[in-house]
Order: sequence, then structure tokens, then C-alpha cells
Amino acid sequence: MSTQDNPSLGTLVADLAQQVSTLVQTEARLLRAEISENATKAGAGAVEVLGGAICLLAALLILLQALVIALARLGLGAGWSALLVGVVVAVLGVILLRTGMASMAPSALAPDRTQEQLKRDVNVIKEQAR
Repeated sequence: MSTQDNPSLGTLVADLAQQVSTLVQTEARLLRAEISENATKAGAGAVEVLGGAICLLAALLILLQALVIALARLGLGAGWSALLVGVVVAVLGVILLRTGMASMAPSALAPDRTQEQLKRDVNVIKEQAR
């Protein structure tokens, strides 16, 4: 057998090191791309949420004024009507704020695909090193 058919241990180690280096570089590019993609999605979503929130705020103010007037006409004083509506809206706002903040947690923006790919790559490297 020639040495080309049966490479030396040094050649195999050098090849493995080169492949691992290439793999790490590829995974780093994947990570950067995935983080950039997630940041772009989050930015576009934030702009849409802001526009929707402005429109809904205007509508909500008008509807809340109408509710206060309706409650006052039903016999509840204007002050009590405004207080009742204000408390209900404040409770709803706190609930929405908490759920919204939970969905924007940093864990939701983690590069999951890259993490899974890195785990598979580590397993492949371990298998090749045996």
C-alpha cells in the first residue's frame, strides 16, 4: 500500500484541524446571519406595533369617553364613571404590558438554529476523532 492510500496520523490530524476550522468559521457566519435576521424582524415588528398602538390609543380614548358618558347617563356620577373606567383600563394595561414584555424577552431572540447545528457539529467531530 502506498502512503497516499493510507494517510499518516499527522495528515489525518491536520485534515481534521482544517475541517474543524472551516466548520467553526461557517457556524460563525451562520450565527451572525441569524442574529441579523432576528434583529431585522424585531425592528420591523416594533415599527408596526408603534403605528398600531398610536391608532388604537386614539380610538381607545374616544371609546372610553363614550363609556364614561354612558355610565353617567345611567345614573352613576360623572366622577365615579371616570374612576371606574380608568381603573378597568389600568388593570388591562398592566396585563398587556406584562405579557408583551415576556414575549420580547432576550430568550425569544436566541439563535436556536445555530445552537442546534453546533450540537450536531460537535457530535460529528467527536465521531470523526474516534
